[in-house]
Amino acid sequence: MRLIVFIIFFTSCNFAFSVKHSLSYILTATDGVPNFPEFMAAGVFDDVQMAYCDSDRKRIEPRTSWMDKLLKENPDVLQWHFDKCHNNQYSFRHQINNVKQRFNQSEGAHVFQRMNGCEWDDETGDITGFSQFGYDGDDLIALDLDTLTWIAPTQQTVMIKHDWDRDTQLSLFWKNAIIHDCMEYLKKFVHCANSTVQAKDLPSVSLLQKTPSSPVSCFATGFYPARAKIFWRKDGEELHEDVELGEILPNHDGSFQMSVDLDLSSVTSEDWRRYECVFHLSGVKDDIITKLDKTVIKTNCGKTGIRWNLILGTVVLIIASVTGLALFIATLGGY
Repeated sequence: MRLIVFIIFFTSCNFAFSVKHSLSYILTATDGVPNFPEFMAAGVFDDVQMAYCDSDRKRIEPRTSWMDKLLKENPDVLQWHFDKCHNNQYSFRHQINNVKQRFNQSEGAHVFQRMNGCEWDDETGDITGFSQFGYDGDDLIALDLDTLTWIAPTQQTVMIKHDWDRDTQLSLFWKNAIIHDCMEYLKKFVHCANSTVQAKDLPSVSLLQKTPSSPVSCFATGFYPARAKIFWRKDGEELHEDVELGEILPNHDGSFQMSVDLDLSSVTSEDWRRYECVFHLSGVKDDIITKLDKTVIKTNCGKTGIRWNLILGTVVLIIASVTGLALFIATLGGY
């Protein structure tokens, strides 16, 4: 774990065919930072922010359509998250003051973070988890779930480790929170996301091209889960040259998108018919196959033009909505 200050809170994922699901929470307290909430919390499911709250707005804000539906239909889930957000505001204020005292700090801007989460392999059933703390962009202390002892990365934090190691109930509390509470909600979220997002129509696959001389992009969107593969093939054989695979990125509704570009600069127009794009979604029997055909390509030119500035704007909005914590948060975690 490495907490880095002033890095945007979002990491795109590219976990094609992974069978692992993850749930993590980030809780952040600030001190001496003007015009910024004193406390913020974000929940992240499968690398997409699903909910957010802070000490200014004092409410749980769903960030995906399935989470919005879940909170409306399950008041107990909404109340649990609200209580965690509300109660931790006060405990974090106390903890950041304690750390300042340990480091002999009385002034300046400071950030204290707690990151917790769990990961579940839905095929093997394997469970892993973590509980980590950071302060002012550096690692502070982390729990070793195997030994139920705390790891101090620096000499400054050794005293904190000794204090926390003596409190065996604290370690047991975190083990239960990570292995049981986190897993309970993770499986609930997997079920809700599956039933909500997968209920939609099959993902759409389009061929896009900025200009007649640009690479042709095969763009798939609206699929779930993020276990998918997209590639170009020629005469039935997968291509590895003259192609550029993009990352799997989240859409605002909890589904995902990805693309793969094909450079046709050395391909004659007569040979275009030998190429096709293949999109495979894990768990779906039939692939979506799109023949390379000039008549179906959406481009900036002519009546079939596509407004690429709108696509870019949409991506920016997606990232902005996912990065609700824009400052002080770099990685995932927090319970």
